[in-house]
Amino acid sequence: MPGFHRLIDLPEEQVSDKITRRVLSGDKAMITWWSVKAGAYAPPHSHPHEQIFWVLEGRLEFTLNGETRICGPGDMGVVPGGVVYANRFLEDSETIEVFGPPREDFLGVAPSMAAFR
Repeated sequence: MPGFHRLIDLPEEQVSDKITRRVLSGDKAMITWWSVKAGAYAPPHSHPHEQIFWVLEGRLEFTLNGETRICGPGDMGVVPGGVVYANRFLEDSETIEVFGPPREDFLGVAPSMAAFR
C-alpha cells in the first residue's frame, strides 16, 4: 500500500458488532485505526508482533504482563511480541496501533478476531 492515503478512504472492516478497523500496511510495519464501543473485550492473547498503542478517545482497561491500568486519551504503550495482554473498553474509544512486522491475519478479507467481543 505504498504512497499517500487518507484514513476516511481506507476500507472499514466490521470485526464484531462493537469493533471496526481500518488498516494501512507497508512491508515492515502496519498501522491500524480502531473504533470500539463500550463493553467490547479482547480476552488475554499474544502474537509475535511488537505492538505500540495510542488511545485517542475513550477509556479502556489494559492488562499487560499481569499489570492493569486504565488508559485514556494520550496514553500510549508498547507490547513486546509474545507477551500476553487483554483489553476491556470502558467507553466508546478510538485507538491507533502500530504492528511490526505487519499482521498478515489483518490483511485478509474476513475479520480475524472472532474471539473478541
